[in-house]
Amino acid sequence: MSGQTIAGDSAVLSQGGPEPKANNISANHHGTSQVDPGDIAVGVVIGRTSEYFDFFVYAIASVLVFPSVFFPFEPKLQATLYSFVLFSFAFIARPIGTVLMMKLQQWFGREAKLTIALFAMGISTAGIAFLPTYEKIGIAAVVLLALLRIGQGIALGGSWDGLPSLLALIAPENKRGWYAMMGQLGAPLGFIIAAGLFAYLLTALDQKDFLAWGWRYPFYVAFAINVVALFARLRMVATNDYSRMLEEQVLQPVKVTEMMQSQGYNIVVGALAALASYALFHVVTVFPLSWISLYSDRALDEFLAVQMLGGALAAFGVFTSGLIADRFGRRTTLGTLAILIAIFSGFVPMLLNGGDSGQTIFILIGFLLLGLSYGQAAGAVTANFHAKYRYTGAALTSDLAWLVGAAFAPLVALGLSANFGLEYVSLYLLSGALGSVAALSLNRALELRD
Repeated sequence: MSGQTIAGDSAVLSQGGPEPKANNISANHHGTSQVDPGDIAVGVVIGRTSEYFDFFVYAIASVLVFPSVFFPFEPKLQATLYSFVLFSFAFIARPIGTVLMMKLQQWFGREAKLTIALFAMGISTAGIAFLPTYEKIGIAAVVLLALLRIGQGIALGGSWDGLPSLLALIAPENKRGWYAMMGQLGAPLGFIIAAGLFAYLLTALDQKDFLAWGWRYPFYVAFAINVVALFARLRMVATNDYSRMLEEQVLQPVKVTEMMQSQGYNIVVGALAALASYALFHVVTVFPLSWISLYSDRALDEFLAVQMLGGALAAFGVFTSGLIADRFGRRTTLGTLAILIAIFSGFVPMLLNGGDSGQTIFILIGFLLLGLSYGQAAGAVTANFHAKYRYTGAALTSDLAWLVGAAFAPLVALGLSANFGLEYVSLYLLSGALGSVAALSLNRALELRD
């Protein structure tokens, strides 16, 4: 869902700024073994893939299901816009969840916090699967959907476990870009699985059966996957080795008020530095699916298949971003990709209005740029955080980046394109790219000044 992590996916290293000393050897409680970065990487990929799968199940349902099931009293365009309003609720609730759950962690420990997040996510996701429709209970169905979506956002904020930050800190110095992309790999993998599941259901069921009961199955699957993944992460962070490493690297929560007073600037700049990537995230995933469903005769299962191919290109881009960042630096990589996204934004109207071939080119190029940029978007400048604030700062930076860059992207893009034309989607995407370049330049200038 939100991304799921939508997910607490911030790492802590970037090119420039005070780099913490790598520490990739940690003895266990017997003093004889060490934790390998590869072991943490596996846990990070599993956890983030499950979160993104949940995220995209809801996102795709926001286009294909919810307008008809929960807003049948409105024309399709207006119903989809209403659906996208509810879609944004999780991103608004996510930082609230981060703050609340970190307070719980201070009181009861990391394991208790993750357990609560597990149950909150499970109840919210399963609740959507069993939710009565508007035809059954009227406007109460919409209210319940909104509350469950908020529950997902709070749970996602609480699911931040610190493993991506730990991975970045203990990774070999010459492979930090490679390990930083591991958590980001969950986005294309989660999308491919979610899109494939919906494409299968659209092919296997007629429209009536799909809207009556078929759409609920992806939420059942999302619930099951999230429970398994969160238990796996809980088991990992509860071990002596990982608990001690998290403590040794000062990956513990601090008071948010203290955090904002001391490090608020780094949170804002860190979120804006990745703005281009987060804006592109929904402009190539959720928005085009809604645009095709409203203004094209193209079969939705076929379009989802094209997006799955795009997801594979995005996964390739994420992998490649690690190699590029280790060669040229993360900030240079992000800045260059922001410029390429700005150029790409100028072709949005021509490609989406270019028939099946133009739409396919838009998806494939867009997803590739997304993978290359998003692969290094996590924690773009959070190396600037003082060690004491890394854990909380990484989580809140990620929350703010999703809120500013992605939460309202489908709503804004569809609203602008429907009322003023696709050219305004280009301007929206361009503004995100310029915001990234400006934030990265400002961070660079202030580092040189210091």
